Amino acid sequence: MKVSKVVHLTAIGGVGMTALAGLLCELGFEVRGSDLDVYPPASDELARLGVPVSRGYAAANLAPPPDLVVIGNAISRDNPEATAAREHGIATMSMPEALENLVLPGRRSLVVAGTHGKTTTSTFLAHALSVAGLNPGWFIGGAPLDLPRPWALGSGLDFVLEGDEYDSAYFDKGSKFLHYKPFGVILNAVEFDHADIFRDLPHVEAAFARLLELPPDAAPIIVSADFPRAVAVARASGRRFQTFGAAADADWRLTDLRDGPQGLEFMARHGGEAIRVRTPVLGAFNACNLLATLALCRALEVPTDAVLEAAASFHGVQRRQQILVDGPITLIDDFAHHPTAIAGTLAAVRSRFPGRRVWALFDPRSNTSRRRIFQDEIAAALALADRVVIGPVHRAEQLSEEDRFSPEEACQVVRKTPGRDAFAASDHEGLLARVTAGWQAGDVVVSLSNGAFGGLLPKLSVASRI
Repeated sequence: MKVSKVVHLTAIGGVGMTALAGLLCELGFEVRGSDLDVYPPASDELARLGVPVSRGYAAANLAPPPDLVVIGNAISRDNPEATAAREHGIATMSMPEALENLVLPGRRSLVVAGTHGKTTTSTFLAHALSVAGLNPGWFIGGAPLDLPRPWALGSGLDFVLEGDEYDSAYFDKGSKFLHYKPFGVILNAVEFDHADIFRDLPHVEAAFARLLELPPDAAPIIVSADFPRAVAVARASGRRFQTFGAAADADWRLTDLRDGPQGLEFMARHGGEAIRVRTPVLGAFNACNLLATLALCRALEVPTDAVLEAAASFHGVQRRQQILVDGPITLIDDFAHHPTAIAGTLAAVRSRFPGRRVWALFDPRSNTSRRRIFQDEIAAALALADRVVIGPVHRAEQLSEEDRFSPEEACQVVRKTPGRDAFAASDHEGLLARVTAGWQAGDVVVSLSNGAFGGLLPKLSVASRI
């Protein structure tokens, strides 16, 4: 295809689109964009790149006409810029399609996919390849703590991508990862999520099955043994694959897990090998994320010593079990909004901070968690904490009472566990007041939200230091 010179990004303020803007700038394209509004850190990064941003969507933003318009997946068909692009015959792509055509040619694509763990695992894979001196590129849907930014073009062969199963654009309803032409794949958990685009678990499994059709023959495919549906999808594909996890039959098996103030330590057992791994991150799920990366790196002939060195210096990703304050009150920020992720995060906190009282603050915000789909499962996961405070359901008015998650019912379930207390807050100010009135020195407070949680975290951070 003809390489475009001027690219306009509609909905440029998202994490992925901002990262794409950076990659395209580094490739020499002239990039501009538009969004309803752009906030830090995206606004800061776009300013650093020198990318002009128009506020609001308008046909005039496409004048003079660019060679290509990249449409974000939140944009509808009747958006004025989408309409203008069609009417004027301007080439249009989704964000993953732009990566496929403009960034990935000539690269060895390594895709990390799954319902959980893909941001942390893709970040660690990019970090490990960097420590090994391979100068990879990467495209990650989070803010890495050990990498300079969520994207890098790199000059090496490998390009690491967080493989999102969410759809690509209004004109491209397939999962983003279907554009990434993987040479190697890590497939972590396969569970039902994204209730706004997937009908049920078989629909989710079908998306991951399509992903496993894409790698070339004999390409490394690494699959979580701890999630039966992931293994079932891999077996049904007819492809050769290796498994990882704590399961007794995993090809790469996690054993001897110990967590404490100095960090996490475990053994990675493969065949007759027993490899000791040490890392600052916490919890069994993160140990499995690192184990999956070790397995893929071995298949790619990346030196194991480099992977272990990377593990020892790996601090994870912002908003993934990120310790914001470690004082009399410990404050942790986590992106969890699915019951499996909530349970995994709270278990990790218990292992790192044994004997301390744990608070779970839950924000029913995602398109799955604000529905009743996981009503009982979310309550059971939250009951792993000693104190639970649930915020108001995001955009509750858009859902019927029968379809809407009930914080009150979840709290009733939590209270059935001996020693637990739970409260459903009608607003975020009430939630803040409940927590700050009840916490005490030694408590660990965990925020569980895939959004801003009503601006709660900065206020808790200030209050916890007093």
